[in-house]
Amino acid sequence: MSRQSFAPLSALAAILSLGACTTVPAAPPEPVTVRIAGLNDFHGNLEPIRRQQTVPGANGVPKQVRVAGAAHLASAVAAVRAKGEHSLVIAAGDLIGGSPLVSSYFLDEPAIGAMNRIGLDFNAVGNHEFDRGWRELKRMQDGGCEKLSLREPCAVEPDFSGARFRFLAANVAMPDGTTLFPAFGMREFGTGKRAVNVGVIGLTLKETPTLVTPSGVEGLTFGDEARAINQAVDALVAQGADALVVAIHQGLYTEVGYNDKSCGGVSGPLIDILREVDPRVDLVISGHTHRAYVCDFAKIDPARTFLVTSAGYGGSYLTDIALTIDPARSDVIAKSADNVVVQVADGSEVADFGAFLPNGEVSDYVARYVAAAEDAASRPVGRISGPAPDPGPATEETQLGNLIADAQLFGTRAAGAEIALMNNSGIRVALTPSADGTVTYGDIYAVQPFGNTLVTKTFTGAQLVALLEQQFDDDGFVQTFSTSEGFNIAYDMRRPAGSRLVSATLQGKPIDPARTYRVTMNSFLAAGGDSFTVFTQGTETVIGAVDLDAMEEYLRAVDVRQLPPLGRVREIR
Repeated sequence: MSRQSFAPLSALAAILSLGACTTVPAAPPEPVTVRIAGLNDFHGNLEPIRRQQTVPGANGVPKQVRVAGAAHLASAVAAVRAKGEHSLVIAAGDLIGGSPLVSSYFLDEPAIGAMNRIGLDFNAVGNHEFDRGWRELKRMQDGGCEKLSLREPCAVEPDFSGARFRFLAANVAMPDGTTLFPAFGMREFGTGKRAVNVGVIGLTLKETPTLVTPSGVEGLTFGDEARAINQAVDALVAQGADALVVAIHQGLYTEVGYNDKSCGGVSGPLIDILREVDPRVDLVISGHTHRAYVCDFAKIDPARTFLVTSAGYGGSYLTDIALTIDPARSDVIAKSADNVVVQVADGSEVADFGAFLPNGEVSDYVARYVAAAEDAASRPVGRISGPAPDPGPATEETQLGNLIADAQLFGTRAAGAEIALMNNSGIRVALTPSADGTVTYGDIYAVQPFGNTLVTKTFTGAQLVALLEQQFDDDGFVQTFSTSEGFNIAYDMRRPAGSRLVSATLQGKPIDPARTYRVTMNSFLAAGGDSFTVFTQGTETVIGAVDLDAMEEYLRAVDVRQLPPLGRVREIR
């Protein structure tokens, strides 16, 4: 039999009395999950994109599907929001600019209106937000109908009221030192002990002034990205942020699929920026490269455990993100992100791949602008001899680029033009005629949606050679021009920078350094865009027609315009 010992009654009473006065610790608050729909590089794609997206299909066999469109994107965003009580929608820039006719023709007002209806909360400014200048960008935020560009504002909505979401610009400073838009915003979710604050920092790449017409950013300063982020982190933490999200218009390139988290083959300028970013950041939503990826940055830098995401181009993807926050620790304890293809539901979907029906309100809103643009878009402007394919890399000569250069030379002969130069990065899509070769205004608008005017200037032969060398220097990316008929160049990238131009001839004769030449370019290049600073040195400037008007006139001048041959720009290997 086992022995048992018993405490005296007095001792037992004391123990019971002591227990009655003990307070049981309160249970810690439960974690809070905030869902985030990540977007980038929407570029005013209100309608589904013409080209199809290749995605995994049944049994892993790739298939092509129609994607994007504001109404389908709205449904995809709603699906993310429906996954939890708390949510945000955040974009990483280029919401507007470089847009299809249905948006760009109306100064991208409908892209802003569509995002209002989708429920966007924050958008970091991108380089294309500045295409029409920073004052017009302020109108996009604040609303109103002040005319600040070539086109008439408020053509469909006389009471255009601007964005209900907030533009962010942490590294874009006005002359007085204040930022063009706020550096960050913060949202609170939950109540009481389960209340959490999510801080969102937004900014663009510091090279933005080299990617837009310089007059559009005159007076602004674009600062170092990592420094701006880290200053905003300190400010947000001081204000009680529990989670920190960066939306930056700069990006990565990877060699893996859009949902592979390995960061395989990762490259790009964003890497060096993020190596300097405060490790307290939890998530980076990126853009600019038009790639779709989810990268666990800890695989690159173990001290920085944030995810880096991008949702491709034009609303073709949406990043479904979850941040789980511990209110007691004021810290993110779990995070996940997956890219979702915004497939257009058309009745042919297979079970292994989802699709989204259009949101009715957004669909009706877009339809108003489609109808308003239809007359302009469908108007025939001429015929061409065949399809002119996508422009491809900025160093690749194309028939489309040569066609544009020929049209610009044709349109400025009266100004004495002998040569026309077109930047390949300014060509957005292929030019595809109908069966009889007809192209419409909508077709040529999609190719060149920026509304640039043609500018003709005088350069010495020495200046022209210096300008051509800038195509191949080490300042920024290498980009060759498309050249007009009769002007030929050859280059060799194996040579040192500054001597890579092997030859340049006009009508078979080498460029004479002592002679002067009349050269036409678009207004973006004329102001030194794409880092071609020598363009600003030209004299005897003549401002000509809008580039699309010149193209239309060129196409109408003959029954069928033959696509020009290749061979004007040659790389020596």
